[in-house]
Amino acid sequence: MKSYRLTETLKKFLIYAVLIIFAFVMIFPFLYMLTTSFKLPKDTFRYPPRLLPRDALTMEVEGFDDPLPLYYVTVDGRQEQFVLLESNIRIGVYADPNNPDVTIELPVSEVEPRGGFTNQEAITVAGEEQKLWDVPVNGEIVPMIQISQTALGRFADPNDLSREVLQNVRLSQPVEELSAHPQNYNEVVDLQGMDRSLSNTALVTILVVTGQLTTSILGGYAFARLRFPGRDKLFVVYLGTIMIPFVVLITPLYQLMVTIGWVDKLAALIVPWIFTAYGTFLMRQFFITIPKEIEEAALIDGASRLEILLRIFIPASTPALATLATFTFLYAWNSFFWPLVVINTGNVENHVLTLSLNVLRGRASDSPNLILAGAAIAILPPMIIFIFGQRFFVESATSSGVKG
Repeated sequence: MKSYRLTETLKKFLIYAVLIIFAFVMIFPFLYMLTTSFKLPKDTFRYPPRLLPRDALTMEVEGFDDPLPLYYVTVDGRQEQFVLLESNIRIGVYADPNNPDVTIELPVSEVEPRGGFTNQEAITVAGEEQKLWDVPVNGEIVPMIQISQTALGRFADPNDLSREVLQNVRLSQPVEELSAHPQNYNEVVDLQGMDRSLSNTALVTILVVTGQLTTSILGGYAFARLRFPGRDKLFVVYLGTIMIPFVVLITPLYQLMVTIGWVDKLAALIVPWIFTAYGTFLMRQFFITIPKEIEEAALIDGASRLEILLRIFIPASTPALATLATFTFLYAWNSFFWPLVVINTGNVENHVLTLSLNVLRGRASDSPNLILAGAAIAILPPMIIFIFGQRFFVESATSSGVKG
């Protein structure tokens, strides 16, 4: 018995572990998008990339007008925080051509070419011609060849500037702290007018969702309960429009918008999409599951078709309505190709979020943090809607009949 319980516990543990890993893999891109939207541009280009935003610390040092950046340097085996005084000191490594094992490191500025820059002397070493340099060694000038050259930074103790250390700046670790820059969102709004795009997108989405719910409810009820000649054939034809690819409709639909005069107007993003064969089919299938006896009893009591629809069918169809509203919201909110066709790029007043993000991608190409801040503005609302609406979607898929 104990071994059975242990086995079941291990199975559950493995299942939950696998689910948690997959959930983290799915969520990680969104987390990285959110955290990067709070970073500074230079922090987004760090390698290896980091999840949380960090800012390099600086310190006010007497004798310097601007704050100096802090870095970790190793002094006598200990790691200390020094300020960077100079970032590009060229250091050369020189060797005696007669004794290559003897080398010395000196700033390039302290070394002169032997014979001058125009007639610099050279010597052949190991079959290769090497230029000679006058290198000061213990008060004497020794002709040497240059083996290598690098650029180092000059670091100093902020409390005692006489304590200096030369160290490679690119390989040095800056002193940093966790930070956040919510002003990135304000900058995106000011740069691309995301507030206007957000209000336009919300308006278009709300009207499209409301329109599709209204037409789908009326059409679904008509095809499910009303009897009229050719009902089933008409429904099949209407349902068959789902199989028509959108690319086939772009040209005639755009010509229709030109004829009506709706090009470059928000009406072109709303009116053509308030009718949906999928929504009508979904509501019809759900209305069919409602027992006819309830409708007949309401008719006997003197209720009209509209009252039956409003008081019986719609309250009983909450899961289907929530499912349709969720799908319609996601489609209308994320619509890109049709707005790109019918709304001019220069008409910023009528831009929706997808168009603004497309323009922002070019204007802020050197600032990924701003692009991801704009993406967060566009992504978070549908994510929230989907999280709250998925319960109704599952209920719609598993339920049948009327809730008691």
